Order: sequence, then structure tokens, then C-alpha cells
Amino acid sequence: MAGELDVIASAVAKVSEVATPDVPATSHPIALTNVMRADVVVPTLDRDEVLAAAPASEDGKFLVPQILGEE
Repeated sequence: MAGELDVIASAVAKVSEVATPDVPATSHPIALTNVMRADVVVPTLDRDEVLAAAPASEDGKFLVPQILGEE
């Protein structure tokens, strides 16, 4: 393990040589940008139309099979 620690210490020393105050710290070599689209208000789907296309509905909601066995 001593040899491995020596290699690690040497690598840290090399980084310390070039990490001067005028070099900004980075977490990625390429700048990241937000790739999400802008929020745009659009008309929503009609609930009755959507529920009509569902296999089952009840009280204006989708009806799904019970999976946990609880009442």
C-alpha cells in the first residue's frame, strides 16, 4: 500500500502545482447548462375524455387494481 499512497501523493502534488488562485475551481471540464424547456401554459386535457379512454374509472379518477392487500 505504501507504493500506492506514494503515487496518490505525487498526483495530488502535481495538481497543487497548477491549482493557483487565478485558476477557477471546476467540477466539470465543460460548462453545464440547463437543458429543460421553458414552462408554457397550454390547454389541459378534458378529464371525462381521458377517463373514457381508461380501462376503468370511478368517481372521476382512474381505478387501478389493489396490490397491497389492505382495505
